[in-house]
Amino acid sequence: MLANFIGMARRLREQLQQQGITNARVLDVIERTPRHNFMPESLAHKAYENTALPIGNGQTISQPYIVAQMTSLLLTHQPRRVLEIGTGSGYQTAVLAQLVDEVYSVERISALQYQAKRRLNKLDLHHVRTKLGDGWQGWASKAPFDGIIVTAAAAKIPQDLLTQLSPQQGIMVLPLGEGRHRLLVIQRDGDDFSYRDIEDVRFVPLIAGDTE
Repeated sequence: MLANFIGMARRLREQLQQQGITNARVLDVIERTPRHNFMPESLAHKAYENTALPIGNGQTISQPYIVAQMTSLLLTHQPRRVLEIGTGSGYQTAVLAQLVDEVYSVERISALQYQAKRRLNKLDLHHVRTKLGDGWQGWASKAPFDGIIVTAAAAKIPQDLLTQLSPQQGIMVLPLGEGRHRLLVIQRDGDDFSYRDIEDVRFVPLIAGDTE
């Protein structure tokens, strides 16, 4: 079965290249990260399909193309310290942890946070810190961050996250909107922010308030 997964991961890499993902480091990490470990065993046979899949609690593991695209955009300025909003399965977290020095990840659903921590530890990705909390509030005590990645769609730009971006070319990648979601890149330069619209995407909503 492992040999099958290796072959499927290789084909997924080739598919992502055909879709325009050019960052070799990101492609290498996507190929070697065992996506089948980040979902229910009943769905493992679909792990290397380029599609989002349910992981329970009304959440999904993102489509590999979206993970690769958002990660590539985030790496534009070679961030060292990255904040992830929405740990979910831990898959995006694992990809980031192989590309940057420090990852801080916030999840509002305790069952998902617990499962993700176990998966990350099994992969010896010990430089990831996770926190149970409201993603809209970020992780102020660990700010500023060179990069912030939001893995759920916000109805509006979370202002707390903007303030937690490094003033020296901090970069945030997030899906934005209600109903129709657009992938947005925000770059900070001192007190100024620039915005770049990338493409249509589909995500679960970024929910504010108490954790579950």
